[in-house]
Amino acid sequence: MRMWTRKNSLGGVKLRSEVDPHEATVLRSLVASVVGLLEERAASAPEDELAALTGMRTGNTTAPEDEVLARLLPDFHRTDVGESGDAGESGDGTQAESRADINGALRGLHEPEIIDAKLAAGAVILHTIPENGGKVLLTPEQADAWLSGINDVRLALGTNLGIDADTPDQLDPSDPRAAQLDIYHWLTWIQDSLVQVLAP
Repeated sequence: MRMWTRKNSLGGVKLRSEVDPHEATVLRSLVASVVGLLEERAASAPEDELAALTGMRTGNTTAPEDEVLARLLPDFHRTDVGESGDAGESGDGTQAESRADINGALRGLHEPEIIDAKLAAGAVILHTIPENGGKVLLTPEQADAWLSGINDVRLALGTNLGIDADTPDQLDPSDPRAAQLDIYHWLTWIQDSLVQVLAP
């Protein structure tokens, strides 16, 4: 993929790049996989009679068991380091239960709109990247969607690879994760290049 470039025109700012057929196939496949996971999660939300009456959508109230989805849809309230086991916490886990209740309520209220936003970002990428490679032309708004969608793909891929602070920049070519790590770095480059060209 070529470096992103910025051009001002009568129609407004446009961001340009170009992908070859293989890159287009890889990127479309990765985005489609994330979109599929999110669609399955949205479809698994329980039916809510009150939501049906009021028109307010509700989502799942429990965190995803799938590691990738859990990374894409984290809890709203996390236990701070050293918080668990504080002297003020009762032995019956009251604080932990309270946090779970808060997370469940917030998740049920906000997860549908979060998933919608992620699906919309993925749809922009799939719509704007040529299936067989070629020129990519984005508005700033579409570029923002690309940044969001690419970030979700990086999170998903990074979770599958177990990337952490100790992961080297390169793996031994015999390591089955080596090719995927290269793709992860490629996605990072796409994201960084787009951020730079978006900056005023």
